Amino acid sequence: MAATKREREYARKRQEKWEQRQAQARARRQRTAAIVAIVAVLALVGGGFVVANLGGGANPAASSTQAAGDCPTPEIGARSGGDLPDPSAAHDRTWTATVDLCAGGTETDLVLELDGAAAPQAVASFVSLADRGYYDDTSCHRLTTQGIYVLQCGDPTGTGTGDPGYAYGPIENAPKDDVYPAGTVAMARQRDDGESMGSQFFIVYQDSTIPSDTAGGYTVLGTVTSGLDAVQAVADAGVEGGTGDGSPTSPVIIEGVETQ
Repeated sequence: MAATKREREYARKRQEKWEQRQAQARARRQRTAAIVAIVAVLALVGGGFVVANLGGGANPAASSTQAAGDCPTPEIGARSGGDLPDPSAAHDRTWTATVDLCAGGTETDLVLELDGAAAPQAVASFVSLADRGYYDDTSCHRLTTQGIYVLQCGDPTGTGTGDPGYAYGPIENAPKDDVYPAGTVAMARQRDDGESMGSQFFIVYQDSTIPSDTAGGYTVLGTVTSGLDAVQAVADAGVEGGTGDGSPTSPVIIEGVETQ
């Protein structure tokens, strides 16, 4: 397939995904508006209760319905990512990926700059998965807040064990000093296995030293150029159960990823 034809096909798919996400967002807003209207009616009917609690904080019913309606529910389950693309598909150039992120009821564009020259296999895989819609409506299942500071995403099963049906290596573009600055986007993998990368990636929200293992370091495929504050806000909310490693207290959903 010629590059221009492939680019037109990618553009068409991106447009379709964008229209689908806009329709979903409108539906969510309509549901939220309907719920708020119902809560308002109930508040008028039970005016004494509302007035009695004006100084005591938010209306519990309003808070819970808003939190439930603002972000989509992830579609949990194994998915196929197709075939592993050749590294040449990264075209030895810089890519821009816009991740539509929803966290804590707030939607944010997380913009990534992907280095197709330094990490061609990882970038080719990420772009291919994004354009197939593999990451759409998936959760970021892991947050670490002690020792290393990362948010891990890209597993449709939400378990940390999911993959796109393929694995690849070797490790590309790993820092020699094991230091991953804030904003780094790198590929997750199994310990001591440099050939086990798939779809899972992590975003470093605070400078972290991540020790190499027997396989080496971790493939750095890009950096966050905009929106890192949203990831920091997730980290500030902490990990479920108060531990330093686990599911984020504030659920994080990737609604879609567009690349160019």
